[in-house]
Amino acid sequence: MKEPIRIVPMNAEHLDELERLERICFSRPWSRRMLAEELDNACAAFLVAQDDDGTVLGYAGLLVVADEGYITNVAVFPEYRRHGIAGRLIQVFLDFAQANQLAFLTLEVRPSNVAAIALYGGFGFAEVGRRKNYYDLPKEDALIMTRFFQQEEQA
Repeated sequence: MKEPIRIVPMNAEHLDELERLERICFSRPWSRRMLAEELDNACAAFLVAQDDDGTVLGYAGLLVVADEGYITNVAVFPEYRRHGIAGRLIQVFLDFAQANQLAFLTLEVRPSNVAAIALYGGFGFAEVGRRKNYYDLPKEDALIMTRFFQQEEQA
């Protein structure tokens, strides 16, 4: 894979590739329209990882409500996985959360997605609960994983 990886804000030019990535990665993918709506959402930050040629490698989305951060999507094209792309995207969100004094970042992940659970765990996310039958195709619970920031400052 070519270096370096650039992290840029999502824009309308990314939507077709991100819709394709959603269909590859998720059983209930976001549509192009849903992704486009996030471009106008003042509470959302969607980032795209791309190489120097502008090839989309992956992306991630974050919604911020008050002092809470919700990671909505993290996806990397299969041929670019295991190159640190998801980690780079998550690190941007962690840096943002700490700089803006968010209380926590949280996300849901399938219990069967062992690689993602390990990735999030490596960034200090821990399982704090479950959502029963959250996912379809196949039906599966969601693990709720959260990284708290206030506790770190007080420790």
